[in-house]
Amino acid sequence: MNVPTTPDLAGHRALIPGGTGAVGEGAVRAFLAAGAEVIVPTRTEERAQEFRSLLGETADEHLHLVVHDYTTFTGAQDLVEQVVHFRGGLDSVFAAIGGWWQGGTLAEIAESDWSGAFTELATTHMAVLRAALPHLSDAGAYTVVVGDSATWPVPRSGLVSMQQAALLMMQRVAAAESGESRRVFSLVLGPVTSRLAQGAVAAGDIGKVAVAIAAGRARSASIGLHDADEARAALAELQTGVRV
Repeated sequence: MNVPTTPDLAGHRALIPGGTGAVGEGAVRAFLAAGAEVIVPTRTEERAQEFRSLLGETADEHLHLVVHDYTTFTGAQDLVEQVVHFRGGLDSVFAAIGGWWQGGTLAEIAESDWSGAFTELATTHMAVLRAALPHLSDAGAYTVVVGDSATWPVPRSGLVSMQQAALLMMQRVAAAESGESRRVFSLVLGPVTSRLAQGAVAAGDIGKVAVAIAAGRARSASIGLHDADEARAALAELQTGVRV
């Protein structure tokens, strides 16, 4: 199957919260390869420097690492306002914010488990979407990353399944509320192959799909990327408009 070449996103402003993670890294690399201006918030300057070193030559002048805490409504709003002010606007967001929790059954969880595995992560996603969505230009899209646990219960990791399901519904509600004015996507991932793990779909391919979403005009949707075949099919459809 022949897939079109990388889209030209020169001047496209992409905010990638969670960009220093394994999935986020794939998106950062893909957006940079397309020529976009890529803004990646990190918690510390040390983490920013580690990530720049990890990217190597990929970390060119189009990568903008910003030390910022965006986990609260106030923090996320400030981050987006800074991006809009200093970059002149915002075109796309790829939200790869996440983590994993495995503890006990729902009947065994502590309040601290609930706060960390559900409340804090869901709040961060909501804070970023709430701050960024009104500022997005017509040139891009908002994409949120969720795991397959959003639709499949994982015993003893129920808080993750619940939180991911909430994010999936967040995307659907945002898409319904936005209508034709904004494009809002979710990527539902199977096990991911990255520098940290071996899975069924590569982080780099996820990044290419994210770029194709940003560069295209496809309507809001939830896209399953459970393996390499699904990733190739999604990329081909997004770039050509033809289902394969």
